[in-house]
Amino acid sequence: MENQIQITLPDGSIRTFPKGVSGLDIARSISEGLARNVLAAEVNGEVWDASRAIENDSTVKLLTWNDTDGKATFWHSSAHLLAEALEALYPGVKFGIGPAIETGFYYDVDLGDQKFSQEDFKKVEDKMLELARQKEVYARTPISKAEAIAYFEEKGDEYKLDLLKDLEDGKITFYSQGNFTDLCRGPHIPDTGFIKAAKILNVAGAYWRGNENNKMLTRIYGVTFPKQKELDEYLHLLEEAKKRDHRKLGKELELFTFSERVGQGLPLWLPKGAALRERLENFLRRAQVRAGYLPVVTPHIGSKQLYVTSGHYEKYGKDSFQPIHTPDEDEEFLLKPMNCPHHCEIYRSKPRSYRDLPVRFAEFGTVYRYEQSGELHGLTRVRGFTQDDAHIFCRPDQVEEEFMKVIDLVQYVFKALGFNEYSAQISLRDQEDRSKYIGSEENWDRAEQAIISSAAAKGLNTVIEYGEAAFYGPKLDFMVKDALGRKWQLGTIQVDYNLPERFDLEYTGADNKKYRPVMIHRAPFGSLERFVAILIESTAGNFPLWLSPEQLAVLPISEKYTDYANEIFLLLQEDDLRGYVDHRDEKIGKKIRDAEVSKTPFMLIVGEKEQAEGTVSVRKKGEGDLGSMPIGQFIALAKEEINKNLLKF
Repeated sequence: MENQIQITLPDGSIRTFPKGVSGLDIARSISEGLARNVLAAEVNGEVWDASRAIENDSTVKLLTWNDTDGKATFWHSSAHLLAEALEALYPGVKFGIGPAIETGFYYDVDLGDQKFSQEDFKKVEDKMLELARQKEVYARTPISKAEAIAYFEEKGDEYKLDLLKDLEDGKITFYSQGNFTDLCRGPHIPDTGFIKAAKILNVAGAYWRGNENNKMLTRIYGVTFPKQKELDEYLHLLEEAKKRDHRKLGKELELFTFSERVGQGLPLWLPKGAALRERLENFLRRAQVRAGYLPVVTPHIGSKQLYVTSGHYEKYGKDSFQPIHTPDEDEEFLLKPMNCPHHCEIYRSKPRSYRDLPVRFAEFGTVYRYEQSGELHGLTRVRGFTQDDAHIFCRPDQVEEEFMKVIDLVQYVFKALGFNEYSAQISLRDQEDRSKYIGSEENWDRAEQAIISSAAAKGLNTVIEYGEAAFYGPKLDFMVKDALGRKWQLGTIQVDYNLPERFDLEYTGADNKKYRPVMIHRAPFGSLERFVAILIESTAGNFPLWLSPEQLAVLPISEKYTDYANEIFLLLQEDDLRGYVDHRDEKIGKKIRDAEVSKTPFMLIVGEKEQAEGTVSVRKKGEGDLGSMPIGQFIALAKEEINKNLLKF
């Protein structure tokens, strides 16, 4: 049995195979159908080529297109196929890096004097598919550093030589398919024949290694699929996403704008957008009051020493807005990057007893972080944004209960706003590199266990991601799926034993001794700007009635009915319904079309008949004519819809 190894499969079954068995061999032993779909194999938690030999007892999971790591392997292999096509079409091209990304892949290339634009996409796609049909095998070859350097020196590819400087001899591999060889640690799919559909999506510029002092390379984005039908569906989804782009809809619906004079990444909220923000804030404020939160307000700047104490300056100071100097040469301030240090100081403002805890401070606090101009994107990536921030200071024995209460609040917010598909990501420390974090191992262990236990108690669908924790503590991030099936990170909850230590926070226990509170950071919306962007795109701007900046439009058929329209609108305002009267000298058809385009939920049309009978003719966006009814009946109808969506917390 010396040449036999034990393979444990995901269902817990254990099978015996000869040493050197591959993932593909294991798949064939189960079924030929499975083998035809295997893209890679996860061996003891590491993703390998499906054809790579397994020499020791191992736990193995076979990866297909339905697995995240299977897709990533497919797309990384497609980046190599793109590179092979480019090398055939653009002699002398040099290659940087070509990773898989969340939806597809890119490759950074140096085309020299050759140009690449949208007109070239089709010929590259055609070449990729021509090569794919040859079913070229992705072959892995371990190689010495000296041999690798010699290969790329002869080829004249300085970017690969630059990458080799950081690699350790004995851990370097090449991958080849057809006439193309690349420096790569893999893994890759068995052969190019799996790739049946390809699309070049975009071309952009990217500095080598992200350093603006280096040469600007051409970044070519693409996506591939194992079936043409899947590519067609994906491209349809992209077109729908363009229609829903929050930057486009934000302009059309007059919600927000940007100004170069104000500064990049600093949004200006227009009246309708400000009304939308106000509804969201008031919605959460009401829920927070019922949950026992106390409102606080803190300044937009703070002494540099505040952020030195908190650790934010050490971690982010060099990459953030630089200190503000006052006429006092020893005085320095920073634009507030986080609200938590300010809330720590509020906690410190008076003595606390164990009977006082938990204390829950909440603030819609605007913070400022310097993002590179190339990373700014509408409302999703800005330099000034408002967090629905709160910090709970509690005793260690209260942590899990408080954490679960915050989960309840996050789920209430998601339900009210129609985000019904979400998962929870437990973000823990990097298992090897601890240099990114502050605080003791003991505190981190306690904080991580509190999150894991609370999420389990609430029955959340969770996944653990190592290395994604905040520098001061682990967190629970809520990943929401929008109407287009895209995933976004929204609400977050974090357990923190470290900032209370750094700020020397205390409470007096029942034994009259001093103890350290635990701090829970939470933000159901996260960034209000980012939340609004995702809400716009998920709803296509068709907000629920309770949230819509303008819930209705009163449309008089002609000027003769303006006074009646104004009377109706006054009654609506008295019942807290929002909207406007369209006084324009336009035909009623145009008024209706314009109200539809501006995504106004209800249109109340008034003319001779409605004035005589004391009624309104009601149209609902997306449903059409609801008929004529007394104004009281319409108000009841609108209130019923609002109450149906806006549940009590």
